[in-house]
Amino acid sequence: MLKFDADSRRAITEKLQAFRRAPAGATGELKRAAVAIALLSTGDGSEGLAFALTRRVGKLRAHSGQWALPGGRCDANETLVDAALREMDEEIGLKLDRLDTLGQLDDYPTRSGYLITPVVVWCRPDMTPRANPEEVEAIYRIPVADIMPADKVNFTSIPESERRVVRINILGQHIHAPTAALLYQFREVLAGRETRVADLEQPVFAWK
Repeated sequence: MLKFDADSRRAITEKLQAFRRAPAGATGELKRAAVAIALLSTGDGSEGLAFALTRRVGKLRAHSGQWALPGGRCDANETLVDAALREMDEEIGLKLDRLDTLGQLDDYPTRSGYLITPVVVWCRPDMTPRANPEEVEAIYRIPVADIMPADKVNFTSIPESERRVVRINILGQHIHAPTAALLYQFREVLAGRETRVADLEQPVFAWK
């Protein structure tokens, strides 16, 4: 089991430093956004390593009720790291700074018009996420070990696209891209594999 300790932080940082991030090329009219892969304790006394996954409230104008990593659109003149940290604080009450960031993954273009950059961050042991009821219905601490087995990730097809749709099984449900694509690449980086995800498709309900 992966532990929430200094050794894991060091190992993950080294994996991210060795990863050759692939920024997106021409992005057209895509709006920049950033999300946080927030690493924290499982909170069950086992000291296992987890990441924070949220369920968005059902009253939002876009992507209501969907599974998501904390994050959102970058403000004017805001860096990707600062945007991820700000959004994480606003959505789940974890206030970190740049020293708590471990690295970044590839940019992921979405059908809804965003270019998302995942920022991996390490939470402090005394931190407890708390949902902003205006944006987040619930927060789940998902053990990182849960997404590592090969059978946790699968691919399917849809008639609307020639690209593969990626899905990750979490909490007995299929989590789709963009969240699934970002977590899939994070898993691959931890396993020492350089896997690209920008060409992986989202289900049609996430296109708007």
